[in-house]
Amino acid sequence: MATTQQINSSSAAAKSKSKFGVLALIFLSVVINYMDRTNISVAAQAISDDLELSKVQMGIIFSAFAWTYSIMQIPGGMLVDSIRIRLLYPFILVAWSAATIVQGLLSSFAAIVGCRMAIGFFEAPSYPANNKIVTQWFAEQERAGAIAVYTSGQFIGLAFLMPVLAIIQQWFGWRGLFFISGGIGIIWAGVWYLLYRDPVPESEASSTDSEASTNDNNKEYQVQAAANWNNLKIAFSSRKLWGIYIGQFCLGGTLIFFLTWFPTYLAEYRGLSELNTGFVASIPFLAAFCGVLLSGFVSDWLVRKGVSNEVARKAPIIIGLLLSSSVIFANYVESTQWVTFFLSVTFFGNGLASINWVFVSLIAPKHMVGLVGGCFNFIGGLSAVTVPIAIGYLAKDGDFKPALMLVACLAVIGLCSYLFLVGKVEQIQLPALDDDGTPVPDTQVIQPLPSSSGDTK
Repeated sequence: MATTQQINSSSAAAKSKSKFGVLALIFLSVVINYMDRTNISVAAQAISDDLELSKVQMGIIFSAFAWTYSIMQIPGGMLVDSIRIRLLYPFILVAWSAATIVQGLLSSFAAIVGCRMAIGFFEAPSYPANNKIVTQWFAEQERAGAIAVYTSGQFIGLAFLMPVLAIIQQWFGWRGLFFISGGIGIIWAGVWYLLYRDPVPESEASSTDSEASTNDNNKEYQVQAAANWNNLKIAFSSRKLWGIYIGQFCLGGTLIFFLTWFPTYLAEYRGLSELNTGFVASIPFLAAFCGVLLSGFVSDWLVRKGVSNEVARKAPIIIGLLLSSSVIFANYVESTQWVTFFLSVTFFGNGLASINWVFVSLIAPKHMVGLVGGCFNFIGGLSAVTVPIAIGYLAKDGDFKPALMLVACLAVIGLCSYLFLVGKVEQIQLPALDDDGTPVPDTQVIQPLPSSSGDTK
């Protein structure tokens, strides 16, 4: 008969082999996610010309995705905590991909806004789900690297997809662009369902002796998880959490500029052709890809060397936000090469700081990873609501200089948030709760349960 140690060793080896396949699935899902978010930016000029839309109207179209994406972050995080990822992910993939296809059939401003809202609604649970998958499958000292890999999908995917999407649009028009990108997402939903498996909780592979102790802890865990309104209060009352929320908003402000107005900036303000815009726009995305991978793996390496989270996790974000503020220098150069350089440095910095999702699993109580991830992305999503419209108004006369100043200011605010609000990087500890969710006085703090990733910190 196999011993408990042999069973656990076999389970750990199987999980170690599977987790990299899981990471590949998340990576490709992120590529498709961002393809369906940003194909509108590639098609923007053609849509504007075809439907005779103003810059302010295009700003509203760019923003519409984020209206529902932001509102649904907290409910989406709760869904992630309560529904199996294997079932939830394919459903939302099919739904947002179908909405993408429908965009290609529309000819009115209001209908396109409605479709963008639908895409945002169904994409909302995706990033909380990604973060939960990584938390379940990877140990704490591996998570920044894992987050960096899947986050890089939004950069490397778009770096290569920008020119591809531009070519597709040249061949099939902006309507064909939506048909093709939406169809890819529907196919991928089937692949995800066939290949992904939720991880087996470690408690199921543990010995009978340890099960009693684990079950006792799970009772406390379940009482905490049941108190959803109390959890929501905790999620919005912690200074540490507000520090990462504000930082996510500011990072999102830079990202959303590149995902929405950047091709228009190159084509109209800098005078590049449609095809050249696709190729030049890919360069900052490659820079961001390098930034996020460098950040993630160096950060994990520092953790393994015993460097504190204040340095290993915070330093890449602080340096990245500082570099992102260099976007302001693009206002003072004329050549395409220098503009591309400063925008690439800006997006490289954004990539460095994009491991900030690791702070959700480091700071949030264990049973609230999905909820805090939803709150985190809700605040971040508000940047996608406000920034595209703000840029539309700032650039309505064709001058993008004020818009770049706005992006630089957001980077500085995000830098201050991580310096002065986040403080020491440590998990929030909660008091014990009774059955109705009220704190029990004079009791010991509930210690977080070990995660299924094997994290024992």
